[in-house]
Amino acid sequence: MTAPTYADKPWLALLNDAQRGPVSPAHSLVHALRAAVADTPDRAALAYFDARLSYRELDELSDSVAGHLTARGLERGDRVAILLQNSPHFVLALLGAWKAGATVVPVNPMYKSGEVGHVLRDAEVSALVCSDRAWESYLREAATGSPVRIALTACELDFQTRGDARVLGFERLPQAEDADDLVTVARQGHKAPEGRDADPSDIALISYTSGTSGTPKGATNTHGNIMYNAERQRTGLALPEAPVYFAMAPLFHITGMVCQLGACLDSAGTLVLAYRFEAGVVLDAFAEHRPQYTVGPSTAFMALAAHPDVSPDHFSSFVNISSGGAPLPPALVEKFRAGFGPYIRNGYGLTECTAPCASVPPGREAPVDPGSGTLAVGVPGPDTVVRIVDEQGAEVPFGEQGEILVRGPQVVPGYWRRPEATAETFPGGELRTGDIGFMDPEGWLYVVDRKKDMINASGFKVWPREVEDVLYTHPAVREAAVVGIPDGYRGETVKAYISLRPGSAADPDDFAAYCKERLAAYKYPRQVEILPDLPKTASGKILRRELRSRPGDA
Repeated sequence: MTAPTYADKPWLALLNDAQRGPVSPAHSLVHALRAAVADTPDRAALAYFDARLSYRELDELSDSVAGHLTARGLERGDRVAILLQNSPHFVLALLGAWKAGATVVPVNPMYKSGEVGHVLRDAEVSALVCSDRAWESYLREAATGSPVRIALTACELDFQTRGDARVLGFERLPQAEDADDLVTVARQGHKAPEGRDADPSDIALISYTSGTSGTPKGATNTHGNIMYNAERQRTGLALPEAPVYFAMAPLFHITGMVCQLGACLDSAGTLVLAYRFEAGVVLDAFAEHRPQYTVGPSTAFMALAAHPDVSPDHFSSFVNISSGGAPLPPALVEKFRAGFGPYIRNGYGLTECTAPCASVPPGREAPVDPGSGTLAVGVPGPDTVVRIVDEQGAEVPFGEQGEILVRGPQVVPGYWRRPEATAETFPGGELRTGDIGFMDPEGWLYVVDRKKDMINASGFKVWPREVEDVLYTHPAVREAAVVGIPDGYRGETVKAYISLRPGSAADPDDFAAYCKERLAAYKYPRQVEILPDLPKTASGKILRRELRSRPGDA
């Protein structure tokens, strides 16, 4: 009897019939929107504080945005950059651009002028949609010298009337003479152009990677990539009809785009928006809108659990909660369940595979590897093949560590105008993730760490995740990140950065001693530094790169 291989997909036995079954996604989210308008035109598509936009209104307003862009000379295939937080304006701009036949370039609003300028030039962006404040403060200058010739600005005070100062504590600016107002344009009743519907193979997004390890590259997510994962979310999450989604992850990030907005439109559900993550605002939205699903990084759930007003009732409406974008420590999962009820389901994906390529199926719980203490990130889907290979590209046996490779309908065709990088990262159409992990014989996938984050201490390999998972079991730890720093004797040594839970007090030496009791001698952190907060991307991923470059660590 031959040993099973990754091609045998042992994980299929862990999926139910709905999760294993074939899917027939719509061509694009615009097609999904039109189907929802035909079936339930008056259902709320978006909820934004006290505002509601029905599917009919969302369709009509985005039609008008598309008509305006077309009248301004936007051609099929042109690029439209969107730099907005989670507000209705983002959705209107996105759908309007797609209806005009454009490719959308979602950009992190936290990017500085130089970072935005790189994206605008690299993607050859023709139109830019951003907040009025960003346009006046730095984006007008960033767009200078780029191909941008159309500008639309937005004030996120539109639609709602509450003006919650925790996140909306800003004033409306006078309309700029060199830009049009997005909502004014949306209400002018323009007609969307005909003949510009997208095919599944058309590029929907150029999603620039977070740049945690270098200059961002644009992954070319097709409409087919998006719709496949959105449809798998719809059919596999066991949510009720017309579910309510809460957009915890930012929509400009691939997780928010696909697992929240994409899945919601594909389900004809309601998407609750709250501008940006602020723990108190999020908890209030949970209480008001009673969502059934959300996805966010582990750092967001830590912040919610630490809020003084949090209670189990805030989470009582949820059918499913997912975590992605940042490692999920097993200790957090258990603390959260013990304190508030829900089990947080792990997930794994990258921009290059259009968000998830593995997740914990509803009805199951992720096992913890007894050797490393690592929580499984889930199992692949039925149309996905995940392989683990060694440095020579040969498959390693189940249980052995190697680089994670992914092949499936969610994997992008490559990077925008980067043929060398595409050939290196997607040989034969298979994604080399750069993540180190292993798979057990049942098909559970475990992510150990980023290949480039491995610490070499006196010739011994130390994976930061393993040390971080131990630190998260300490009652005083809110956030933890472990990096390698230069050491004259060991070559590299282990350093931990920690932020404390509210009301906790601890000495750095306490954490080193705590780890020393639980880890091999070469793994425990020789240095520990306590910070108020750890640096993160907008999606909540802790930036080890910034920690490695802190003064005094070189």
